[in-house]
Amino acid sequence: MLWLEIAGAIIGLLYIWLEYRASVWLWAANIVMPAIYIFVYHDAGFYADMGINIYYLGAAVYGWFIWLRKGENGQTLPITHTPRRLIVPFTAIAVVATGVIAAILIHFTDSTVPYGDSLTTALSIVALYMLAHKYVEQWLVWLIIDALCCGLYIYKGLYPTAALYGLYTLLAWVGYRRWIKMMNENGQI
Repeated sequence: MLWLEIAGAIIGLLYIWLEYRASVWLWAANIVMPAIYIFVYHDAGFYADMGINIYYLGAAVYGWFIWLRKGENGQTLPITHTPRRLIVPFTAIAVVATGVIAAILIHFTDSTVPYGDSLTTALSIVALYMLAHKYVEQWLVWLIIDALCCGLYIYKGLYPTAALYGLYTLLAWVGYRRWIKMMNENGQI
């Protein structure tokens, strides 16, 4: 499984670079990477992370469609701030999903990290939706997720993946700053 984990990490680096550039091709990488990590996470007992990667496959198709869709003015979807009206629903979704996923992991699996696995999975559901809609704050949610995942993967001995998520944590901040700059350049702030 190590070679598969390394392949997933390499595709993950490509994915983050494409996301940083706000390239629509990030969605292609976001189809291949989850397909690989379904097997890696199953083998390591990260069942919620395995499940979220099934969601990622479907969400990647959705995100790709949203990013390619032209608006009324013929332009692609711009980078924007998350609408304030969505903060409470996003928070509620994350809290409820964390509880439901944790209960499933505790009662139906042999997961050794049910709370950490469920929290990062629930936050990822929200963050990927935010990415699909080009909300700049998605980077801040990913920063939290990536830092938590890095610790979990170190704990479970998934060192190449932990290194990738450590890098993701740093790149999430860099990506956030880059998208803010892109918004400023396009007069969206």
